[in-house]
Amino acid sequence: MTPRIDTTKVAPEAYRAMAQLQGYVDHSGFDKKIMHLVKVRASQINGCAFCIDMHTKEARAAGETEQRLYALNAWRETPFYSDKERAALGWAESLTLIAKTHAPDDVYEEAKRHFTEKELVDLTLGIVAINGWNRLVIGFRVEPGTYQVAAK
Repeated sequence: MTPRIDTTKVAPEAYRAMAQLQGYVDHSGFDKKIMHLVKVRASQINGCAFCIDMHTKEARAAGETEQRLYALNAWRETPFYSDKERAALGWAESLTLIAKTHAPDDVYEEAKRHFTEKELVDLTLGIVAINGWNRLVIGFRVEPGTYQVAAK
């Protein structure tokens, strides 16, 4: 796979705009553990190898277990996730597959049971951001496997 375009160099303003959206999500106060799961799951659905690599590494660095990461693509069939996490994953799948699902009322109502309106907006913006990143990375063929979690 040959990289196509480096957006940071070709369109730095566009890259900064995406980074600002991500920055809002990262500092919104939304549960980071849940957001890690959502980022990985959306990236799995979209087939974004770079983002799967990146976000599983970040999730592990934040204390997520390998078992839960390995089972994420089958989250409905496992006992490893809380009802709140399941609601977030359902909403993430629904919005990631929006052309197919059209964000059904039952999935929204389940998410609404577990999150405040502000949290739902923040979760939704996180889903918007990861789907945007997935499309940039897949479209421009960013090479997976090189991401390193920043030391804290």
